[in-house]
Amino acid sequence: MSADRNVNTIRCRRAALVAALFAVHIVAAHTAHGQSLSEAPGVALVPELIPIAARTETSAVTSAVVTPSVRPAATASAKPAAVTASTLAPPQPICTAAADLVHFDRPLLHTMRRLASGMPLVIVAIGSSSTAGALASSPAAAYPARLAVELRARFPGHDITVFNRGVNGEVTDEMMARFATDVIAAHPQLVLWQVGTNSVLRDNPLQAHSSQLRQGLEELKAAGVDVVLIDPQYAPKVLAKSATPAMVEQIALAAKEENVDLFRRFAVMRDWHEIQHLGFDVFVAPDALHMNDWGYACWAKLIGTAIAEAATRPIASAAAHPAH
Repeated sequence: MSADRNVNTIRCRRAALVAALFAVHIVAAHTAHGQSLSEAPGVALVPELIPIAARTETSAVTSAVVTPSVRPAATASAKPAAVTASTLAPPQPICTAAADLVHFDRPLLHTMRRLASGMPLVIVAIGSSSTAGALASSPAAAYPARLAVELRARFPGHDITVFNRGVNGEVTDEMMARFATDVIAAHPQLVLWQVGTNSVLRDNPLQAHSSQLRQGLEELKAAGVDVVLIDPQYAPKVLAKSATPAMVEQIALAAKEENVDLFRRFAVMRDWHEIQHLGFDVFVAPDALHMNDWGYACWAKLIGTAIAEAATRPIASAAAHPAH
């Protein structure tokens, strides 16, 4: 019996020692790691059970295994990766306009012959600030640059150049003074002439402008080029001028009587606003006058559509004539 009692006593003492060491282990682990780990939500601490025989004096602090117990709550700094500014931005409207606004009444014969012959096609865009690309994000966003991209996509393999000859603030007679150096010298087959806006904004007499416009058209036709007139933009500052409707009518009449084509930019932009119900901020810059990147790009796309159709309408007859 005394032997059994001794064995039981030894076992009890060993169990007590193990329990005491285990308690010390828990307290030490909690003290060392509790500050940092207790602040992490949704995790449970499972102490690593180390055999008593393996313990040394340097192992006063034991490691802890961190295992998730619940899914961590989302925080402001931990947003799903898929949610970005681009995915939250509203979609851009589709660039479109009524079919009759994207159609030229006359074929572009010189342009047509160049495309039929496979020779390089040169286009000059002359005008004021909206041709120059005022308030566009870069020169590449101006309408002439965007038009070059559109036409090259429509006529792959063709060498097509579009020169931007827009100058901020110019009126019709100032553009005409540059015809020889900035237009004719480039030997273009097609000239896009944007006019009228600054004359309206400066309250210039309409009768004088009519005379200048017709003189300019005669000079361009004498150079043996296709001509497309482009009227003012439909924008708040232009609409505020009482002479705007008369200027739009004057340009349309000059195009008809001088037998050149007209891109009705005013009507196209009015279609965006009044028919498609796009706000001015979609296509007009914050200055309420110039176009923004979307407006320039859509203008280029639509006039490119009209040019491509008018330059391929009677392709057989165009090929029968020598290219200039």
